[in-house]
This record gives sequence, C-alpha cells and structure tokens, in this order.
Amino acid sequence: MLGRDSGDRDLPRIPLSPSGRNRRKRSATVLGVALVVGLYFTPALLDRYVLPAALPFLPGAKAPPPGFEAASSPLGMPPESNGSTAYLLQKSPDPSQAFVAYDPCRPVHYVVRPDNAPPGTLQLIEEAVSAVSAASGLQFVYDGTTAEAPSKTRQTYQPDRYGRQWAPVLIAWSTPEETPVLAGEVAGTGGSAYAHIPGEPYVFVAGQVALDAPALADVLVRDDGPALVRAIIMHELGHVLGLDHVDDPTQLMHAENSGQFDFADGDLAGLALLGTGACVPRL
Repeated sequence: MLGRDSGDRDLPRIPLSPSGRNRRKRSATVLGVALVVGLYFTPALLDRYVLPAALPFLPGAKAPPPGFEAASSPLGMPPESNGSTAYLLQKSPDPSQAFVAYDPCRPVHYVVRPDNAPPGTLQLIEEAVSAVSAASGLQFVYDGTTAEAPSKTRQTYQPDRYGRQWAPVLIAWSTPEETPVLAGEVAGTGGSAYAHIPGEPYVFVAGQVALDAPALADVLVRDDGPALVRAIIMHELGHVLGLDHVDDPTQLMHAENSGQFDFADGDLAGLALLGTGACVPRL
C-alpha cells in the first residue's frame, strides 16, 4: 500500500573522540597562536589540551566548532504528554541513555532539494515541519533550497556547502533510481545521525528525508492527495526526530498508512518526549 516506509535510519554516525573536551569558542587567530605555543609543550599536553580545541578549525575537520547557536535553555517546550504509550523510540546506542534526540537549546535547520518536486509541495513540507515542531517543542529554521542529493553516506559536516555548523536536515524529492530503497511501495525514508563527546549524551546532529517524487505526484491528484502526502512527510520527520515504527495501525508512525492524516495520541506522546532531550553546548 502506498505510504509504507522503509524506516531507514542507517545514516552515518559520528562518535566524536576526546576532541570535544575543550569546547569554548575561539577565533582562528587565537587558535593559531595556541598551536605554535603548544608545540613547545610535551606531546601529552599537546594532545590533551591544544589539539582537541583546534581540531574543529583545522582543514578536513569532521565536526564543526562547538556551541553554534546554543542557548542556555530550550528554545521551546513540548506540550504536556497525553499519557499514551502507543509509540516506539529508536534504540539508543548507549544502554544508559533512554533515547537520542536533537538538542532543544538550538534550532533544527532544514533545507529542501526541490529537484523532481511536484508543484505545491513546499507548502506541504512547511505544514509538516510546523506539525512536528508543535508536537515536540523543537524550533525549526528553513535555510532554503539545496542541490545536495540524498545519500546513505551523507556527511554530517559539510562546511563548504553549509558553513561551519552541522549539516541541516535534508528533505529531498528523489526517485527509486536515485534512492533504491524507494522502490516498490515505499513512499519515503528518513532518519538522523548522532554525535557524541565523552561525558555527554548522544545527540542527533543531522538528518535527511527522501521522498518518492513520481509516486507521490500520482497521489497528489486524488481528492485527499495533499493531506496524505503531508502525512507521509510528517511520518518521515517523525523518524528524523527519533520515532520508530509502531504496530498500532491507528498511529501515523505505523509502517503502512491506511488513511491517517495526522499524528495520533501515541505519535504525539513520543514526539513530546523527544522534545525533552539534553542540551549539549559542548557539541
């Protein structure tokens, strides 16, 4: 049935090394001086204090400088949970951490790859993002369009394309030829990659959604087409935020959409919980 989702969350995960221990913002000029001075220290001291602070600023860095747009408190608050348990969270990589979520003290940036997009679908994306934001309390910022294609090996840090910050959530209109997982009845796929520094929780830092443009263009001509396509985008964004498929067919996060156009109680309870993730300014 159209609307089935692959639940693909096998995106690149970047557990950061102790390079995240000293996370204060510094200018490149100051760091240049620190590196010169550090060369006169013992190697252990250089490795422990100077290089960790400098790594995000060096060519080929795997992560951005820490603390970009980090506020001292969450930017929004999720609604009070309705008490439903009809949701399932994605498995945490750390048994001691109940779930992984986006940092609520920073906005979640997103971009849209418009290639192949059926007409009028940017509004549907905006409405889907608004629904996810209201349910989770996370604040989203639209950064415009991009030429970046979806990829299972997508880099979470792309400074040449997006600047020195984590890559925004990518929402891409794709095809089964470009994204093979969309073959058959799969209408979309979505997920996020996480990062981690010692002593801090795992945090989602970048995500992506790939939508089957040809199939969803056919859906849009139906009377309920726009509502169904918006619901599919909401479903994929639920995966991006950390929800997994649930067995209850009355929930939007069920693997096959059988006529659900909005988040149900279980979906809302799960998203409200995911909006209470930890703030990690050192990341």
